[in-house]
Amino acid sequence: MSTPPAPAIHAARNAVIVMFVLNGALFGVWASRIPTVSAKLSLDPGALGMLLLLMGGGAIAAFPLAGRWVDRHGAARTTVWIAAIHALSILGIGLAPSVATLAGALFFFGATHGAMDVAMNSWAGAVERHLPRPMMSRFHASWSVGAGIGAASGYGAIKLGLPLLAHAAIVIGVVAAVSLWLAAPPSKSPLWAPKPPSSAAHAPLFSLPKGSMLLVGLIAMCASLGEGAMADWGAIFLMTTTGVTEASAAIGYAVFSVAMVIMRLGGDRVTHRIGPVRTARMAGIIATIGVGMAVGVASYPVTLIGFALMGVGYAVIMPLAFSRATSDPVLSPGKAVASLATLGYGGLLLGPPVIGFIADATSIRVSFAMLMGLAALMAALAPALARPH
Repeated sequence: MSTPPAPAIHAARNAVIVMFVLNGALFGVWASRIPTVSAKLSLDPGALGMLLLLMGGGAIAAFPLAGRWVDRHGAARTTVWIAAIHALSILGIGLAPSVATLAGALFFFGATHGAMDVAMNSWAGAVERHLPRPMMSRFHASWSVGAGIGAASGYGAIKLGLPLLAHAAIVIGVVAAVSLWLAAPPSKSPLWAPKPPSSAAHAPLFSLPKGSMLLVGLIAMCASLGEGAMADWGAIFLMTTTGVTEASAAIGYAVFSVAMVIMRLGGDRVTHRIGPVRTARMAGIIATIGVGMAVGVASYPVTLIGFALMGVGYAVIMPLAFSRATSDPVLSPGKAVASLATLGYGGLLLGPPVIGFIADATSIRVSFAMLMGLAALMAALAPALARPH
């Protein structure tokens, strides 16, 4: 395989960053306007929970389809196509006049979000192979930056009294339009050209990961389950175990998120110096220590430090897993990333209810202790993330 010229590689790298930022920004817009949508349709917590689950179901349903499109049309072209559709899909949420139409709009939004996730990670892996050092972790940090931009736009829109539809239209007209323009392929760039159709494009749509990819998927599920538990239960854990106020408890997830972003910005340098296996093993150990501190010491400052260590530990696992998936010797890039995303999102969806079930049967402290075992398992399975030769 010939190496593309440096300007083409740099242009593709920047285009992938822009796509991650756009995907995060659209999610941030939605997340920041959940209370608006909930109030508009008078949704109780149970109904909102079911709608959020439906959105996750849309993403999981789209993963294998996106994987096939990547294998058939190329990751770059698929990413740009789906990004345009995903940007428009948020208008459906703003237009929805009833719970039934909102359910359909959220399923479609989740499907396009998930499809873009598969496509852009496949493209990121293809570009990363031409770079002198790993960059997947910084690509994922770009998503977090985009989510922050989207959430900030939501804050501004609420302050200005803009309805979601007007807010979404402005974001599409500015952020999405600029992002898609920046991601447009240069003339005859090889990193945007579709690959010739292969047998993978006609393989069965649904398939389980094979060989070592099954272990990679298990590592990803452990990390995403921990992330999902932190997002939904971190504040409740702090209030229950340390007795702090709701406002102080909200700082817990912020500490976790900031630590994750900082680590992702530096994670590629660590991976380049010590390799993916040692990086993942170290990350699993750090996450295990973090959970142990949070569970073992009923102190607000100590628990915040534990949450920060969990953010550091979880930060690099998904980027390492996606890098490994795009270079799998058995599965095609599209199918490998799709199967990995299915297990990863499965962890995000399963994590909160599993934590809740265990907490109801025992205590929130016991349910979080389960995360310590999963973090230790990430460290033990780290050799599965070694790049195939």
